[in-house]
Amino acid sequence: MNSNSPLYLHYKGQLARSPLFRDVSDEFMKEMLDCFRPITWRKGVTMEPAALVEQFHVIISGRVKMEHIDMASGNWVTLFVLGAGDGFDVISLLDGNIHEVAPVAVEDVQLLGASTEKVREWIRKSPAFNRNFLPYLGERMRKMEDLVADLGLKDTITRLAHLILRHTMPDPLPDKKAYPVKLIHDLTNESLAHMIGSTRQAVNRHLQELRRKGILDKHPRHLIVKELEALKKQADLYLSHSTHSDKQTDPMHHGNTD
Repeated sequence: MNSNSPLYLHYKGQLARSPLFRDVSDEFMKEMLDCFRPITWRKGVTMEPAALVEQFHVIISGRVKMEHIDMASGNWVTLFVLGAGDGFDVISLLDGNIHEVAPVAVEDVQLLGASTEKVREWIRKSPAFNRNFLPYLGERMRKMEDLVADLGLKDTITRLAHLILRHTMPDPLPDKKAYPVKLIHDLTNESLAHMIGSTRQAVNRHLQELRRKGILDKHPRHLIVKELEALKKQADLYLSHSTHSDKQTDPMHHGNTD
């Protein structure tokens, strides 16, 4: 790729903002961009997990859901929603085995793809890239740990509040007291349900409750946090606030009280 071309400069600028490529030298960035190839996925495209063993992807624009599907039941859970600057699949990159998680394009997505062997070489030879990669891996593991803890210990509304809180920006919108929500702000209630092991009906009911309490903006198709401290308190609630009716309406959450 010509280092003076507008496309090269665009990709370089996008990668420089990624936590994976921050502070990488210009020389090493050029080597990387010479190996990356651009890829476009249309909304709804799903990649088979086996394909991720051979190639590592970095998102330039758009969002990708990482979904784990139980073939026996047909149920699935969304582990992450990834955005610009994120890379996948980290697990297959590390161990070379198929990771039973499928990426799904939430919207039209622009990606850069490189062979996993080449990316492993970058990890070995570039101290800067290695320093970025290990904390990024740690963040992914921490979020997975949070998901497991939520599913095992918390009721539905608390899991939902925790999910929204994890994606809430720390700074309010200009001239407003409201806080924007990133990546999941416009997902359907069904998509949110698959991120917390619940059902669309339960998520819809709990979103209405959070809006009645004034914690969320009243707009039904766009998540905006109005009361951040109240959301934090809701995210700290545990099973002591469970109800029998939630058990009946949240069949996807096995073994826990909702």
